[in-house]
Amino acid sequence: MKLFPSNTIAWYVARMFLIRTLAFIVGLVVILESLDLLGESGKILAAAGNSEADLWVYVGLRVPQIIQLFLPFAVLLATLVTLATLNQNSEVVIFKSAGISAHQILLPLILAGLGVAAINFAFNERIVTRATETLRAWQANEYRKVTEETAPTTARWVRGGDDLFNAETVTGTGAATRLGNVTIYDRVDNKLVRVVMAEAATPQAEGWTLAQVRIFDVAAGTIRNVPSLAFPTSVVPRQFTTANIDPAYVPLWDLIPQIGEQRAAGKPVDTLVAAAHHKVSGPLSAALMPLLGAVAAFGLARSGRLFVRAVIGMFLGFAFFVADNFMLAMGNFGTVPPVMAAWAPFLLFLLIGEAVLIRTEE
Repeated sequence: MKLFPSNTIAWYVARMFLIRTLAFIVGLVVILESLDLLGESGKILAAAGNSEADLWVYVGLRVPQIIQLFLPFAVLLATLVTLATLNQNSEVVIFKSAGISAHQILLPLILAGLGVAAINFAFNERIVTRATETLRAWQANEYRKVTEETAPTTARWVRGGDDLFNAETVTGTGAATRLGNVTIYDRVDNKLVRVVMAEAATPQAEGWTLAQVRIFDVAAGTIRNVPSLAFPTSVVPRQFTTANIDPAYVPLWDLIPQIGEQRAAGKPVDTLVAAAHHKVSGPLSAALMPLLGAVAAFGLARSGRLFVRAVIGMFLGFAFFVADNFMLAMGNFGTVPPVMAAWAPFLLFLLIGEAVLIRTEE
């Protein structure tokens, strides 16, 4: 009834799994980064002032992304190779003849997978987020040196009801917020009625006060100028002063309070909530792989079906990744609740793996 009837066997199995995981991720990183560098090296060296040292800078920024993307695949491959090797050498038969159950054989791999998941989570939130932000800014500047002067500034878009607001500049906060070069697309029942352009806008009790206004009437096709205009709307200053968030740039502990700010500003947060949950459920897939690959560990190797079992385990693992990406995309589109989008594939394949293991081995 012990979790580990033999500490020696548990450490032996876990060590095999961890060594193979490390070998697979190193091999994948070397191969994929080499291919990626071949395609990007010309663009990097074409930028004025860049040298071979910048190629190593690119490698340092790109490798964390590759590790984040392919570590779950490395864990899956390591699981299949480890369990197939134990089966091929009849070690699983020896373990079971000693009274060790299938779950007890897999438990060291699952705990090792949890350790890999914890390291992966910390690595993603501390290193990958920073590397991704730096690399995308560098790529957006066509691999030229990124400075404050060359950093791109984007206009701000906000929606209030049917109306769309665009402000080129935003300064101040709260009642002191000031918008510059504002364009308002005034719509009724999703039909454009007029376009209101103003040099400046300041908040008032039930909307905004616009200065130096030009109004284009869509139906009449005419333009008229007015010195000022009170524009009633549900858009509030906070919607402009809370910046758009890319979860790939923000660690989880910073993302959670920012989601609260976005929700308070009336902005949609379902995509951010799904991304926040996936920051946890994604790395946890490392602990799920031993259960999905368990089908390769059992059954007699001399029956000639070991390869078929390994293929089934690989199919289950890749089916999980497909389902995970599909559900996350559905969450981003708002088709399913964000929590379900992040956790449903994990829980579904956990039940599938347990059902297969109990039905065939327990």
